[in-house]
Amino acid sequence: MSNFTRQTGPRIIAIANQKGGVGKTTTTVNLGAALVEGGARVLIVDLDPQGNASTGLGIAPEDRIMTTYDLLVDNVSLESVITATEIENLSIIPANTDLSSADIELLSSEKRSFLLHNALRQEAMDSLSLDYILIDCPPSLSLLTINGMVASDSVLVPLQSEFFALEGLSQLMLTVREVRQSANKNLRIEGILLTMYDRRNNLSQQVEQDARDNLGDLVFRTVIPRNVRVSEAPSFAMPVLTYDTRSQGAEAYRALAKEMVQKHAPVA
Repeated sequence: MSNFTRQTGPRIIAIANQKGGVGKTTTTVNLGAALVEGGARVLIVDLDPQGNASTGLGIAPEDRIMTTYDLLVDNVSLESVITATEIENLSIIPANTDLSSADIELLSSEKRSFLLHNALRQEAMDSLSLDYILIDCPPSLSLLTINGMVASDSVLVPLQSEFFALEGLSQLMLTVREVRQSANKNLRIEGILLTMYDRRNNLSQQVEQDARDNLGDLVFRTVIPRNVRVSEAPSFAMPVLTYDTRSQGAEAYRALAKEMVQKHAPVA
C-alpha cells in the first residue's frame, strides 16, 4: 500500500468547476477515500449548499447539527463542526441548504474572502494531524468558491469528457489568476481531471486530445471512466471504493490519488 501521509501541515485542495454535473463531488468523496486507503488522514469540507458530499458519506440531513454555514457565518470552532464518517480517518464538515444564503450574509464582512482560510487555520487544526483537506466547492464562481480558493494550496478541476467541455474553463482559470493576484499568491492548479470518460466514444478521445494539446502537463494522466458503479455508490451513501472496491471507477480514483501524491513527492 502506498503511503500518502505528509510530514508537515495538511495540503488543502479545492475541487472546483462552475459547471454542474462534471463529477466534482464524486471526485471529492472518492479521492478522499483513496487517500485514506493509502494511509492519509483526510478532512472533506462540504462547501456546496446541496450537501451532496455529506449525503454521499452517509451524513443524514437531521445529523448535520453544525455545518460549514456555522463555521463561516458564526465563527464556531472546528471541533464543533467536524463529523466522523463510517470510514476511519475520513471526516467531513457537512453542509445543508443554510449555506445558500451565506453569500449574501458574508458580503458585509471585511474579511469575507478569508473566512474559510482563517477557520481552517485555527489552533485546533494541529491536533487533528491531517494530511489533506479537500474542499467541495459549489457549481458557481460565487463567494463560497472564492473562499475555497483563498483557503487552498491548489485547485483540482474535474472536466467532463463532452462537447464544449473546454468552454468555461478559461473563466475558471481567470478566477484562479485573480485570486492569486489579490488574495492567495501561492494558489496553483493541482490538475485537470477528465471525468465520465468513455474510451469507445470518439468524442471522449477528442476532448482528451484537445485538453492535452491546450493544457499539457496540467491534465492528469489518470482519467475517470464512465462507470455504473461510480454512479450507484452515492445512493448507498458510500464512496465507490467501499461500494465496489474492484470496479473500474474505484481503481481509477486509486490511480488518481497515487498520481497526485507523486507530483508532490520530494525529489531524491
